[in-house]
Amino acid sequence: MIKKPRNTMSLVIDSNSVNESFARYAVSSFAAQLDPSVSEITDLRTVVSEAVTNCIIHGYKGTQGKIFIYATYYDDRSIKVKIRDKGCGMEDLELCMKPFYSGDTSGERGGMGFTIMDSFTDKMTVTTKKGKGTTVTMTKRFR
Repeated sequence: MIKKPRNTMSLVIDSNSVNESFARYAVSSFAAQLDPSVSEITDLRTVVSEAVTNCIIHGYKGTQGKIFIYATYYDDRSIKVKIRDKGCGMEDLELCMKPFYSGDTSGERGGMGFTIMDSFTDKMTVTTKKGKGTTVTMTKRFR
């Protein structure tokens, strides 16, 4: 059965760290229409923060670019959030998905972003193409 979207939003932001909190608040404000619990909205805010931060730190690696955010919610109280960059992409997605792995050699990153996103959502997929960018799609159903 194909679910019919009840409402959608899209947002394009610059890959500046100051925009991470804006993205988090924009998506959580959009999702508030579904009347989620405090815990559910906190989980959503966390995964949006992780995905946007990955775009800034890993996707664009100190260069500037755009981050594309799409969100859709459905009658079954689920929300799908897609966060995409047009950055460098990942050469080895399987390696990058492993807990504690980080492509950041400075030692400042914990390598838990994908693990956190996966554990705080009902479904998460990642697509990437070297030199073309990465898309993270997360679905969460509010109870």
